[in-house]
Amino acid sequence: MQDGVRTCDQYDSILADHPVKIVVTRTLMITADLLAGLALATLILGLDCITFFKEDPRVKLKMCYGAGAMLGAGSILGLTGSVWYAVDVYVERAMLVSHNVFLGVHYDFGWSCWLGMAGSTGCFVASVLLTCCLHACTAPSSRCQPQRHPQPQGRTGTRTGTSKMYAMDSCV
Repeated sequence: MQDGVRTCDQYDSILADHPVKIVVTRTLMITADLLAGLALATLILGLDCITFFKEDPRVKLKMCYGAGAMLGAGSILGLTGSVWYAVDVYVERAMLVSHNVFLGVHYDFGWSCWLGMAGSTGCFVASVLLTCCLHACTAPSSRCQPQRHPQPQGRTGTRTGTSKMYAMDSCV
């Protein structure tokens, strides 16, 4: 700083002077975020209420399975990056303490580390639920498939227009 003017150095890359483990951790987290975003978009397109590929429900089902797989891959990458960073900070701190070196620096896991672990765990749970529930509901002997019950012969005309309007097959 000279005469009240602050100068800043220009770098070619924000990753230029960082150790490889930090760059790899950031790459894992960014890749996990991109996969989770792509999975969300794929899952939204695979919903029944979206008219994209409405004529072929098997394509929509495959899109939902693909979204579950992308969420699973993203969660594994995110958990790897988050836990790797946390373990690295812990080991570095333990090494300093074991050698009686105190730099006056306090190591603490920040909110972003915990948020990365929680988000990746949530993506993993969502992936498992999405793929398992889709498999359970699409199996041929599934309980989630709407079942048709024959109506008794004497009650065929007893439904009113309102009851027909609100009658729906659902799987709860």
